[in-house]
Amino acid sequence: MEKYIPTREDAYNLLIEYVENESQIKHALSVEAVMRHFARLFGEDEEKWGVIGLIHDLDYDKYPEQHCAMTEKILLENNWPEDYIRAVISHGWKFCTDVEPKEKVEIVLYTIDELTGLITATALMRPSKSILDMESKSVKKKWNQKSFAAGVNREVIEEGANMLGMDLTDVIRESIEGMKKVADEIGLRGNL
Repeated sequence: MEKYIPTREDAYNLLIEYVENESQIKHALSVEAVMRHFARLFGEDEEKWGVIGLIHDLDYDKYPEQHCAMTEKILLENNWPEDYIRAVISHGWKFCTDVEPKEKVEIVLYTIDELTGLITATALMRPSKSILDMESKSVKKKWNQKSFAAGVNREVIEEGANMLGMDLTDVIRESIEGMKKVADEIGLRGNL
């Protein structure tokens, strides 16, 4: 029997089945775009990385207290491949799962999940309300303001960047570049 490889359409259909919150959907689209961007940078499977990014928070809207565990259950029920499931589960390392990110796809997801939230919050504070004219220094200015986007775990982002062997500024810059590609879908075109 051939191994089932989920498509973007499969992932998106699952996403809208389980996630009703518009900002959660925009977050999923942001993470998908950044995962695709990093896959291109690293010469990896862009479709696979994007699909994993798109469904990483599948359970968060309906089952926040069972985050990652319910996604694992849902994906297993839908015959998703083990490596996709492991990548998704590993983004909750140290918080809701003990699955440590090891593969590059897992480490990137772990690193950029929180970062996309910080980038979004920063873009919305700008006069243009846009990501299209934003640079990493804008995010870096907000980095040490713990009250700004207080829910964003900056230690996770730093740890992930170290695991990737990348400078934090480069991770931020590349994440912004990924998100620029979906500026309209995630509501960050602003008034440009």
